[in-house]
Amino acid sequence: MPPTGTSAASSTRLTASVVAAELSRLTPRDRHLLDLLDQHSTFSTEHLVSLAFGSPGRARNRLNLLHARDILDRFRLYHRPGSQSWRWTLGPVGAAVVAVGRGEAMPRPAAVRDTTARLATSPRLNHLLATNGLFVALAGEARTRAGVRLARWWNEQRCREATGNLVRPDGHGVWVTGGRAVPFWLEMDLGTEALSRVAAKLTGYAALGPRRAYPVLIWLPTTTREANLHAHLSRAGVPDGVSVATAADDYAAAHGGPSGAVWRVLGDPARLTLADLPGVTSNGAVWDG
Repeated sequence: MPPTGTSAASSTRLTASVVAAELSRLTPRDRHLLDLLDQHSTFSTEHLVSLAFGSPGRARNRLNLLHARDILDRFRLYHRPGSQSWRWTLGPVGAAVVAVGRGEAMPRPAAVRDTTARLATSPRLNHLLATNGLFVALAGEARTRAGVRLARWWNEQRCREATGNLVRPDGHGVWVTGGRAVPFWLEMDLGTEALSRVAAKLTGYAALGPRRAYPVLIWLPTTTREANLHAHLSRAGVPDGVSVATAADDYAAAHGGPSGAVWRVLGDPARLTLADLPGVTSNGAVWDG
């Protein structure tokens, strides 16, 4: 992992007065970014452009400034050809701002740096970035398109709090289009697991009961793997009470992303938009039946 570099703020001792001074300089957008990073750990530069900025240039200028003040930290791995974009995390001052806002003790700067280092070397980093990327695409669309919104975005930890040990979704969201709400659980598949293992995860969703029987969306890397999963599930079957739809990254890239007509319900070759998946409501309330 390349070093993140030493910012000017790194030589300043982190105190309550330092945090108070930064609070007076942070914009509402800055605070929004801190909240997102607190909940979802890391985003690429491209993710943050979609979430909060109008252009890559504006994003880079502000992100670099926040990095120089230790509000944000960043890392990137060796990558050829070209350069990998930065992956952004909370810096020591940013983590302290979040902690103070929750009435908690400020974390030690070294502990915050250690968290970033562990994240940068985690074998689950690509999985996390892919999961975050799907929700970023929805949130970014909601910023620029009238009548749609991402009404809920839960990370893996928040999902686990809601589901206990029954199942471990990678994320949960509620997509609202024209007053119709689609709540869903997300399973992010990078093609590294046997299809039988992917299918086995559905058993846990059947145990959630009707109040949380949201559709399970499985995002796969290619249409070939998607077709193979459909064939496997047609043979193995799906637990009663579980609704499943799949999409493939290579197909979705050219057909509107996760909100577009990219989702296949089991047993149906047609592709539906996220808003048209079964199990939606017509009044904007979250379907829970």
